[in-house]
Amino acid sequence: MKTIKGVVLLALAVMGLAGCAAAPAQSGNPAPAALATSQPAVGTSGATAVAAPDDSQPVTLNINVAAEPPTLDPSLATDAVSLNVMANLFVGLTRLSDADDGSVDPELATGWEVSDDGLIYTFHLRDDARWVRYTEGDGVEQLRPVAARDVVYGVRRTCDPRTGSEYAYVDYIIAGCAALNNADAVALSETDLQAMIDAVGVTAPDATTVEFTLTTPAPYFPAIAGMWINWPQYREVIENAGDGWTEPGVIVTNGPYVLTEWRHNDSMAAMKNPLWYGWPDARGNIERVEMSMLGEPATAYAMYEAGALDTTTVPPPDIPAALADSTMAAEVHRYATSCSNAIGFTATKPPMDNILVRKALSAAIDRQSLVDNVLKGGEIPANSFAPAMIFGNTAGDSQIAPWTLPADKGGWGYDMALKQAQEWLAEAGYPNGEGFPVITLMHAQIGDSAQVMQAIQAMWEQGLDIKVSVESQEFGVYLATTSNMTPVEERPHAFRLIWCADYPDENNWLHEVFNTDEGMNLVSWDRDANTPLGPDGMSFNEMTVAAQQTTDPATRQNLYAAAEKVLVDDAAAIAPLNYSVLVEVTKPYLERTYPGIGVSEWRDWVLDWQTKQLVISN
Repeated sequence: MKTIKGVVLLALAVMGLAGCAAAPAQSGNPAPAALATSQPAVGTSGATAVAAPDDSQPVTLNINVAAEPPTLDPSLATDAVSLNVMANLFVGLTRLSDADDGSVDPELATGWEVSDDGLIYTFHLRDDARWVRYTEGDGVEQLRPVAARDVVYGVRRTCDPRTGSEYAYVDYIIAGCAALNNADAVALSETDLQAMIDAVGVTAPDATTVEFTLTTPAPYFPAIAGMWINWPQYREVIENAGDGWTEPGVIVTNGPYVLTEWRHNDSMAAMKNPLWYGWPDARGNIERVEMSMLGEPATAYAMYEAGALDTTTVPPPDIPAALADSTMAAEVHRYATSCSNAIGFTATKPPMDNILVRKALSAAIDRQSLVDNVLKGGEIPANSFAPAMIFGNTAGDSQIAPWTLPADKGGWGYDMALKQAQEWLAEAGYPNGEGFPVITLMHAQIGDSAQVMQAIQAMWEQGLDIKVSVESQEFGVYLATTSNMTPVEERPHAFRLIWCADYPDENNWLHEVFNTDEGMNLVSWDRDANTPLGPDGMSFNEMTVAAQQTTDPATRQNLYAAAEKVLVDDAAAIAPLNYSVLVEVTKPYLERTYPGIGVSEWRDWVLDWQTKQLVISN
């Protein structure tokens, strides 16, 4: 039997990594032409004496990463906390474009070609990328060039079952990866296992060429090629240092920054890698990054107000006051992201194994009230899993889960939805909630999760007359608990599911997260995913596979629309909540980017170091 090694949801970017303000650049970097300089620095009005700025100190950025990163290993990472750090330490073959339109740009690769049948991708590597390591005594040490064999090693290590990569399913589109990843490494001889590793469809014809062979055409593959699980990896250190290879002084990276400190469960620090090839074209001037691990947004926001952080998220209860204050409002930045919030149901755990129960719980959520009274950031009520910026999405289609949308958007409106929810629960055998067991609703101890889950708890208890127990866990523990590798009886009945795009295609949202044969199967819905609930008698699994195997955009769009309907409506395996909007504050002395898709990259941030020092000293 095939075992799917999938499990994780990307947590929403609660670490406060967005914001921008005008300021002249320091440390020799040219200032962007349009930077405003007439606005006085925050906190300097009325100052009579301040210390002179110290240009000998590195230009230092202070941010919050919200939690202890579970890992910095590219093959093992599954969450946004880890990725927001890792994406500044490593680079891959490609990267999502700064245009934020879902297109892909070269990074380590200078370019690539695709065979006529769409099955072979050939990437050409630049020759000036170097591996580096930081040690306290020697600083940044240059090692050997990044070579094609490092990409091959990284991909094959991700597919190797001994690695335990929970994101390996993404690479099942690469020939031989699925067979290797689902092999019994213990039962196989060393020779047979090595033969399977060698058969994975990624090779290095020479030092600067990487060739991938796919199982099916995939127009989105250049984005997958640049994902962290396919970043080049430095084999010598990984195999010699074992699990400790990601620690400071040991880790070898190839990106714009190097890891210098990691005080576990407390803080991290990184410094600029002066040997990185990309600095001549980068806009940023950040030389040192100090990262706090504050899981409570209110604490991080208080530190921002005190000047200890340069940017952070605004907790929902504080958004109205921030917008009402003219000074703070000028520092607020609000933007849509490629993230979606939902409630995931463990669909094989009673009573969640009843579709009518899941539909009742979904319909009993007042999404408009949730975004207006709890989140308060201008979020959009969701009727589907993928947001509007994803190819194949059905966001706003009132024919799909109409109970999720207000009447003015073509939906039922909450009064009608709640009435139907009560009828569905009665039809499931629980009239007025009678006989319904206490169910567990779980969330991670991060961001606004507690407030959101408590609001949904109240809606379910008041609207359906049932009992709901809200439980929370530390971020890393939560990821493990909600994994489909955890026995069903040990998983919660329902949990907060936050997904952010790895690349802007529904394949990343439907096939990779919910397909029970080739994806995470995050909600353990094997029976319903294989039931012919779609048009032409197709099951969810069949539709996502068919969409993956065709290159015709219209056909793919239709298949994904039908699959979304099965997921959120016909089978109600999840209850969509809202499409995410981030509300963040940033000091006027920091100019930075707002990535709707992907993670924040410090390479493009510009910090007015003199102004920051004046603000701090005052």
